[in-house]
Amino acid sequence: MLIKKPSDIPSSEITPKSLYMDRRKFISGASLFGAALATGACEMVKPSGVAHANTKLTTIQSQFSTNETPTPLKDITNYNNFYEFSTDKYGPAELSRNFRTRPWTVKIGGAVKEKKTYDLDSLMKLATLEDRIYRHRCVEGWSMVIPWVGYSLSTLINQLQPTSKAKYVMFTTLMDTGQFPGQRSGVLDWPYTEGLRMDEAMHPLALLTFGLYGETLPNQDGAPVRIVVPWKYGFKSIKSIVKIDFVDYEPPTAWNRAASNEYGFYSNVNPDVDHPRWSQKTERRIGEFRKRTTLIFNGYGDQVASLYNGMDLKKHF
Repeated sequence: MLIKKPSDIPSSEITPKSLYMDRRKFISGASLFGAALATGACEMVKPSGVAHANTKLTTIQSQFSTNETPTPLKDITNYNNFYEFSTDKYGPAELSRNFRTRPWTVKIGGAVKEKKTYDLDSLMKLATLEDRIYRHRCVEGWSMVIPWVGYSLSTLINQLQPTSKAKYVMFTTLMDTGQFPGQRSGVLDWPYTEGLRMDEAMHPLALLTFGLYGETLPNQDGAPVRIVVPWKYGFKSIKSIVKIDFVDYEPPTAWNRAASNEYGFYSNVNPDVDHPRWSQKTERRIGEFRKRTTLIFNGYGDQVASLYNGMDLKKHF
């Protein structure tokens, strides 16, 4: 169940930086780190990691936030699945230090009334930026609560005026082997691509994201622009987007191409669909040792379940 925060709570009160920066570090054994395999988009603490200095963003509090305590910034920015930089989860924080996010453009193509290219500033100014505290679920059993900053993806889509041929939205990450050393490997078929059905992309929970904790995105977390789809596993929330296409076919996605038996197109959080190598029935929140029961659609079922009426969610996983 999604619990809304009162609208009069200022974003500065989500978690004061003076508190979260001094929190006790989450310590986990080697066996726990070993469970974090190649597939999700979770982050965990690394004591010597790098967190980039970011720019403050002007935001308003969103009606869509949960009332759960956000995961500390240190944990979000120091253990990252960002294969464009490295398959080593400790690598992206350091390797992304000099990643260039300016100038940055996002090219819009496909079945829209007018194809166009946005620079980053223009894209950010399309709507008021909101603080949204979302649950974030990782395939291999980890979860976080992240205070993202952005606006509903539907705001951009409505401005673009897709035609009747637009059935899906396809996203593409920057391809740049000079800046992304991981793209020199064959671990995935680069560039990274992801997709949503049009009604999924239009859902108000789907977020075009520019920051977290009230500041611009750290490089290792998908700067300068990514999407966040909170009822799906983290790898669906594609990072460092440079292209958005509206298409009439189900677009190929990076992890589905790599292992179609493990990662379906929909990738909804569903405790009744096990990964071939582990159960999805429980999760462990970063900073906690006890396991939680995995919630269908990551706890957003009241909001999104109707999108999948009549579908076999074990077949369309």
